[in-house]
Amino acid sequence: MTEVRIDRLWRRFGATTAVADVSFEFTAGQVFGFIGPNGAGKTTTMRILAGLDEPSAGDCTLDGRSTVQDADLVARRIGYMPDDYGTYPHMTVAEYLDFFARAYGLGGDRRDAAVADVVDFCQLGDLREKLVTSLSKGMRQRLGLGRALVHDPDLLILDEPAAGLDPRARVELRQLIRLLARQGKAILVSSHILADLEEICDAVAIIELGRVVATGTVRDIKRSVQARLEDAAREAGEHVVVEVRLARPHAELARVLAEEPEIANVEIHDERVTLTCSADPDARAALLARLIGRGLAVSHFAARDKSLEDVFMHLTEGRVQ
Repeated sequence: MTEVRIDRLWRRFGATTAVADVSFEFTAGQVFGFIGPNGAGKTTTMRILAGLDEPSAGDCTLDGRSTVQDADLVARRIGYMPDDYGTYPHMTVAEYLDFFARAYGLGGDRRDAAVADVVDFCQLGDLREKLVTSLSKGMRQRLGLGRALVHDPDLLILDEPAAGLDPRARVELRQLIRLLARQGKAILVSSHILADLEEICDAVAIIELGRVVATGTVRDIKRSVQARLEDAAREAGEHVVVEVRLARPHAELARVLAEEPEIANVEIHDERVTLTCSADPDARAALLARLIGRGLAVSHFAARDKSLEDVFMHLTEGRVQ
């Protein structure tokens, strides 16, 4: 199984430290998200992993082989899609993919088959003879993905692949990425569209000012941040937003909720309710008991889950280098 490790990575440019002691790892079949503001060090880390830059200290390895010291051995196992890649004005889609297949040493029938497979997977068949410069943004992103895939790499590095895409193209790109993971590829993807990453990633690393501030599964990071925020709200005597679901309708729902003095900001959508109440768990438990005692068939009663965007805003300060 493919194992990717970033181990205590540093990268300095003169007096500027772009990457500071960054470590994380992921394996084949996983989509690993890399999150951070512009200038946080994401692209620098990805370039070192792709063998396109050298670290000041630390290393990146693919199945134990360094992408720095053993670059020639691991380069063919890596596919890199940068956030901005060059196009050639007089090349068609088929010629463009064929060019990069040749660059990776594929020849003859093997090269033809590789290009055909990529065209099919990225759904570029109707565009084979179109000039690259005539493609829409969404189709250019698919072509960039195809270029990164043409040599069938084990590790795929995607730097802002959804940038500038419309909603349909983003959905289609997410589907392609998940399919690639199911096929056994290890995938590192950065994006500012956190809702997309939350949907497709198995784990993430959040980076700011070159340092990782959190890493783990999306679920674990969200739970950790949520617990901290609820503890802070409780200690400050503040309130939290609670989501309530009912197993069946209640004719007097609005009246029951209105008669609870500790409840505010009630929104009712059929059997789904959001409300604001005390952050203290004992007070919330007492409220739940009263609602059940008044005949509400409560099937869910919990503080609203934080999104990955909420987590990002809590863990970072928006600072840039």
